[in-house]
Amino acid sequence: MNIKILSRNANLYSTQRLIEACKKRKHDVEVIDPLKCDLIIEKRKPTIVYKGRVLEHVDAVIPRVGASITFYGTAVVRQFEMMGAFTTTESQALVRSRDKLRSLQLLTKARLGMPKTVFSNYSKDVSQIISHVGGAPVIIKVLEGTQGLGVVLAETEKAAESVLEAFNGLQARVIVQEFIKEAKGADIRAFVVDGQIVGAMKRQGKEGEFRSNLHRGGSASIIELTDEEEIAAIKAVKVMGLGVAGVDMLQSERGPLILEVNSSPGLEGIETATGKDIAKSIVRYIEKNI
Repeated sequence: MNIKILSRNANLYSTQRLIEACKKRKHDVEVIDPLKCDLIIEKRKPTIVYKGRVLEHVDAVIPRVGASITFYGTAVVRQFEMMGAFTTTESQALVRSRDKLRSLQLLTKARLGMPKTVFSNYSKDVSQIISHVGGAPVIIKVLEGTQGLGVVLAETEKAAESVLEAFNGLQARVIVQEFIKEAKGADIRAFVVDGQIVGAMKRQGKEGEFRSNLHRGGSASIIELTDEEEIAAIKAVKVMGLGVAGVDMLQSERGPLILEVNSSPGLEGIETATGKDIAKSIVRYIEKNI
């Protein structure tokens, strides 16, 4: 098969692993920078020109589209779809997953557990917003943040009010979530491919850090999910319409609480922690669908 990996950096761990997995299974593979693609929209003949070359006979696409290029990256994925290529992440699902507020609304409609969350239109009554999630401490997240950036733990009511007022003044849209104390700075990442969990790890924030992201210095270890956690992760991915996803959850006294469904999850942390060949699972998912 002719497979294209949409990635801005061919040297990234995830991109390299996907190249290896494709080559091992005897597929032709090429890394394409989505920002260097020109899209020709024409009746019955949608075309992509990459560095002056027309891309033809593409069987499948693996999008590794970062949050900063969501708009154009999604347009490129959509163009490949119009050309008849299979994609491991559909364009509409990619857009849906990048909208944190819409994602939470879809997950709550599916009756999936999540931390109590408040979103408002720069409300001046910040104390009421804080009380809606049970009071301080609270987590405040910028809607466009990634890898733990734009996430603040406000430990007191006064601190939470100050942070909210500052974000409002900057006209930065945020969500306010209850703080799950019993999670103890840890979360779970379940990696789902084609409706099946192919790996799971527990990420623990470094001492004094409430964020468990590996980019923030956290550590990861393999974990066996409970039945309830497995069901929640698989259902969340199905609700978002994703073929490949990472589901981040907190362990709480009331069961698993979903934080986010990531449509472009990294492979390094999960493969290192579990010892599993996740890249191979993604390529096999393509083979099954073509």
